Amino acid sequence: MIYRFEDFSLDGDRRELRRGSDIVAIEPQVFDVLQFLIENRERVVSHDDLIEAVWRGRIVSEGTVSTRINAVRHALRDNGAQQRLIRTLPRKGYRFAGDIRSGNGKPASQRSDALVELGDRPSIAVLPFANFSGDPTQTYFADGMVDEIITALSRLRWLFVIARTSSFTYRDRALDVRQIGHELGVRYVLEGSVRKTENRVRIMPQLIDAQTGAHVWAGRFEGALDDVFELQDRMTGQMVGAIAPKLQQAEVARVRHKPTESLAAYDCFLRGVASFHRFTRPATDEALAHFQRAIELDPDFATPYGIAALCYCRRKATRWWADEAKDTADAVRVARKAVDAGHDDVIALAAGGWALAYVGLDLDNGAAFIDRALELGPNFATAWMFSGWTRVFLGEHDTAIEHFAESMRMSPLDPLIVIALTGTAFAHHLALRQDQAATWAERAFREHPNYFFANVICACTRALAGRSEDARAVMARVREMNPALRIGNLKDLEPLYRPEDLATWTDAMRQAGLPQ
Repeated sequence: MIYRFEDFSLDGDRRELRRGSDIVAIEPQVFDVLQFLIENRERVVSHDDLIEAVWRGRIVSEGTVSTRINAVRHALRDNGAQQRLIRTLPRKGYRFAGDIRSGNGKPASQRSDALVELGDRPSIAVLPFANFSGDPTQTYFADGMVDEIITALSRLRWLFVIARTSSFTYRDRALDVRQIGHELGVRYVLEGSVRKTENRVRIMPQLIDAQTGAHVWAGRFEGALDDVFELQDRMTGQMVGAIAPKLQQAEVARVRHKPTESLAAYDCFLRGVASFHRFTRPATDEALAHFQRAIELDPDFATPYGIAALCYCRRKATRWWADEAKDTADAVRVARKAVDAGHDDVIALAAGGWALAYVGLDLDNGAAFIDRALELGPNFATAWMFSGWTRVFLGEHDTAIEHFAESMRMSPLDPLIVIALTGTAFAHHLALRQDQAATWAERAFREHPNYFFANVICACTRALAGRSEDARAVMARVREMNPALRIGNLKDLEPLYRPEDLATWTDAMRQAGLPQ
């Protein structure tokens, strides 16, 4: 929806604020504040509401919020005295007071509903299942159950599935499912609980209509742990049948996927996933050990090969190499195992393809395996992100930007959305669209100032914009993070296929202050 008020219009998809036909310059975070106020104009938005929505709950000062509110007013030619559009209610918060019109000039709905964009296409978010095992360390098992459901559902072309990294931001947050559905733009929400004892497991899911809050379906599945895969199959099949009664039996069969017959291997895999999502160097090493153990127990289980390959990708990106030559060889070996064993496993194909492209520098084959993953699981947000970066390396900049956009749409609350943001900025930079590159780079840098490549691309775009002092300040941060980086070894950081792309990037990095 495009929101029109006075002579302004705000386009959330394009992230543009216009006054008449002119684009109003506005920082990304200020844009987010304005959009949130407009979308919640029926109520007073508190200081905490803004922090949760715009800063993702990070600790920020009241002065920071006030500064962004003042910037919104400045962009709208409002001020604290007039409060024509942005009202301040002392000790309560803020409210947007303008009259909103839709794109055709008619009064707009008082609720911005992402479901309008999805049309008749069913959409779902699977929330973290509550762990009722009485043992906090068993949370990994409940999380693993949800991962399997998300992966299975993502294989259905007709179903839009929100990625794990977005749905898991709602862990331990007591929110109405209607609010969650509105924020994520989905029609259905699946929640539930898992109770795991020494020998038994009980799974109790419930499917809820996120528009009305009504229960659509609920189930209870209980059995011995050696039947856990059958329980997963039954729960997933019945859930899909509840969402779309006309679903053909063949499509139900596609969802019923047993990753391995070895319970011990599967348990190791789940522990590895739990460690992998902690994003620290020790946890990454721990995850790799779990995946290697799962592979030893069941060499035909494809998914652990794929996530193990991602562990090596993370080592390269963060320079956590133990032995660069050995880790590179191991990454390629594990990635090839992933794509060979995972001919119908979207995670194994996407992760293995990405590792081949990024670590093994086999761009063509890496892209082909990621494409295969997207054919099988077109709702797998991470695969779109991998595809975006691979297309950047290949010099297919516009395709890369489209794929990053698809990834961000599917996982709008992803804590690692900065990877797609920087990829979009980098693609615009290499395509010589420096204004667009700067917009995306600044957004990435503001939201994730400690992410290495956000600093890299921000230094480039600032240098090319003539902001030499600012560029060199950011480059100093880059060199703190990677002291060995030089112009001479820049090509090792990102495997760019086209010489002209490397030349464009090298020139920008040189202007930003990277030494020879």
